[in-house]
Amino acid sequence: MKTASWFTPLTAEYLRIGISRGVPRRQPAGYRLFKTLAPGAWFNTVGVEEYRQRYWAEVLDRLDPTRVVAELAALAAGAEPVIVCYEQIGKPGWCHRAMVSAWLADTLALSVPELGHEQAGHGWHHPLMPPELRRGS
Repeated sequence: MKTASWFTPLTAEYLRIGISRGVPRRQPAGYRLFKTLAPGAWFNTVGVEEYRQRYWAEVLDRLDPTRVVAELAALAAGAEPVIVCYEQIGKPGWCHRAMVSAWLADTLALSVPELGHEQAGHGWHHPLMPPELRRGS
C-alpha cells in the first residue's frame, strides 16, 4: 500500500482509493472511495494539533486497522491500493494520509510510504506529516 495525491500519475499496477471528503473535478473513472478514512467537516478549520486529536478520536480510534487494510485491498481488487487525497508533495502543507501512514505503522508495523517518495519515509516520517508531529529520528 502507498499514499499519493489525486494528481499523482499512476500505472496500471496501482488503484487510486480516495480518502478525502471530495473528488477533484474531471477525475477519470477507475478510482474507488473509502470515506471511512475521510476527516470530519472541521478538516480545514482547525490547527495541526486539534486536527490530530480529532482525527484520531473521531476517525482512527474507532477503526480496526486490520479490517481497514483488508477492505482497502478488496477495493483494489488485485492492484496495489494507493490511498489519495488532495495535497501534493513539493507544495506547502501537510496531509491526513500521513497520519493514516503513522496509524498503520503504530498498529500493524505496516510501512505505507508516499508513491515515488519512498526514500522520504513513512509513518511519523511521512513527507506530508506536519513537522510538529514528527517523532524520533
